[in-house]
Amino acid sequence: MSTNVRSTSARSTAGIPATSGYADLAREIRRLGLQRRRPGFYTIVLIANLMTLGGVVTAMAFLRDSWWVMLLAVALAIVSAQIGFFGHDAGHHQVARRRVPTRLLGLLNANLLNGLSYGWWIDKHNAHHAHPNDLEADPDVLPGILVFDAAQAAPRTGAAAWLTRHQAALFFPLLLLEALNLHVSSVRALLKPGIRGRTLELALLGVHFGGYTALLITTTTWLQAIVFLVIHQGLLGVYLGCSFAPNHKGMPTLTAAQTADPLLRQVLTSRNVRGGPFVDFVLGGLNYQIEHHLFPSMPRPNLRKAQPVVRSFCALHRVPYAEASAFTSYRTVIRHLRDVGADLRNARKIATR
Repeated sequence: MSTNVRSTSARSTAGIPATSGYADLAREIRRLGLQRRRPGFYTIVLIANLMTLGGVVTAMAFLRDSWWVMLLAVALAIVSAQIGFFGHDAGHHQVARRRVPTRLLGLLNANLLNGLSYGWWIDKHNAHHAHPNDLEADPDVLPGILVFDAAQAAPRTGAAAWLTRHQAALFFPLLLLEALNLHVSSVRALLKPGIRGRTLELALLGVHFGGYTALLITTTTWLQAIVFLVIHQGLLGVYLGCSFAPNHKGMPTLTAAQTADPLLRQVLTSRNVRGGPFVDFVLGGLNYQIEHHLFPSMPRPNLRKAQPVVRSFCALHRVPYAEASAFTSYRTVIRHLRDVGADLRNARKIATR
């Protein structure tokens, strides 16, 4: 495991213990039965997602060649994100314990229904859970269009430097492209060796994209199809980005000892989003990011029940437990992105004097 965990923030963890007693918390969670599967919940969610998806497709057929179909693009973006949340939970074995049904659910929800590679996402997401906010090992904070650490930003020049200088302002507009990025990354990953069952995954992606294209061709004009595609994929990207962005960006730097502790590694690098059942639904349970990272296989509806247990345990062991409103969490992310690009902006000002 990498110990270079310069996180996406320079906040200090001085005074925080190097060990936390995670085993004691895990025993209490098991005693309360919070790791037990919730098949009834997930059956309802799966049926609701499939029925909503079917309803959108049926409505598009009835509204053929009408501009009212653009409202259905919004609905489809919402149900696509909810399908993505279900696939996320399935990938963590929250829905089923055994490998075969888990993989089948993942392929159904990711490849067939959403046009994303389940195998590629699993590899990427498992690496994120193992090394949250580690600039060398967490794929979610590796340098790309956005960078999350000043050291990553320093060597950038040309167009990359311009993007970093303005990344705070560009963050939400760039999310409009996130769904497209996920589709492209999935295809690129599957075209290279390394992912188990990639032929099947590619075939399912082909069925998805073929079915999506056929749906647009048969229910919209060519101009409507373009607008529908932009609305659906753009809003889906924003929805997914806004669901994942608040969870880790701007969290503190860890020492090597803290990184080695399973509770500190997950709690200190994660942030919860406050809210009630509506927020739970909208964010697919990802608002309980601390509990989810501590117990990835815990079914989504149990995360709310685990929260007071985890919060009390952290208070007892003097471990900071980060919570914020959705607005505050987004503001923190934007401020952090602005701070990361500050040196490049200052250098630019000096160079242009």
